[in-house]
Amino acid sequence: MQIAALLSIGFSFGAALLLVAGNLLQSRESLFWPARCAGFVLIAGLVTIQTAHLAWLTQAFDVLHAAAYWVALYLVAPSFYFFSRHLLQADVQYRWRDLLHASPLPLCPLLPQPLAVPGAFLLGSAYLIWLAHAVYRLRAERRRFRLELVALATLFAIALAVLVLGFIWPLLATADFIQAYSILVGLAFFAVTLTLLRFPAITADVAEAVQAAYAESTLKNVDKPKKLAELERLMRQDKLYRLDTLNLALLAEQLTLSQHQLSELINTEFRQGFSRYIREQRIEDAKQLLVTEPEASVLSIGLTVGFSSQSNFYAAFREIVGMAPGQYRKIHSPPPS
Repeated sequence: MQIAALLSIGFSFGAALLLVAGNLLQSRESLFWPARCAGFVLIAGLVTIQTAHLAWLTQAFDVLHAAAYWVALYLVAPSFYFFSRHLLQADVQYRWRDLLHASPLPLCPLLPQPLAVPGAFLLGSAYLIWLAHAVYRLRAERRRFRLELVALATLFAIALAVLVLGFIWPLLATADFIQAYSILVGLAFFAVTLTLLRFPAITADVAEAVQAAYAESTLKNVDKPKKLAELERLMRQDKLYRLDTLNLALLAEQLTLSQHQLSELINTEFRQGFSRYIREQRIEDAKQLLVTEPEASVLSIGLTVGFSSQSNFYAAFREIVGMAPGQYRKIHSPPPS
């Protein structure tokens, strides 16, 4: 079990670097800056916890009596809350009272050790209840991001396992607690990394579903059949989705709609967000080109239909079709005569 814990710690360090680098390099990231900062703090807290676990496993460092370890434990839950809040709630506004979420941090080093560790997990359980409630409120939108919800459920299950571990830690040997906790944190990093590879646009998709769930209708005075016909023409005849710079504002301008109106129109009529809708248009075009233009490279086809890079094209194709573009071409191309 110790070897598994050490491997999990090593993976956590590598995944943390990749997550931070990926977030910094994504200039189009949809996250609001407080959520992005909370994400960095969350990663820093988990890395600190894993570093303390590594110190104990290699040098028998008494992490359970270290104030820095307690602070990291108390830092994880509120930072995860602020990171998730922007994704799972519409029109988030921050107030001075939000600083109360940080109030346990200066107090936790003063707590006696028997109370400090379970107190952190008790606090975490409150945030986990909030998360379950926030996701439950999106149940009407679950059809549009069903697979993404599976990923969120996996993270929820890992978090629940961590809470159970925290509550039963007095019954465990210190080595068992630290090793199990290290493995669970590593699994959380693995689940997040795998989710982002499988659903690179998950933050945009979930945010759009949240807006659809909470927003009031903006289409009361809009001729929806007419606008849907115009949208169909822009997609089928003009192939506007081939613009790699296409965004909600540009498409809304073409349809003489506001961004909110276009977002609601796509959400209500197609049961998906704008980002997913455009990805599907591009992939449908790419599927045809892969078969009808056998001499064209996979990369050139991806760029032709509007993707800005090969990695984005491959990720979207796997997300929607379930296989790589080259594999799809091989399966659906007619046999040589």
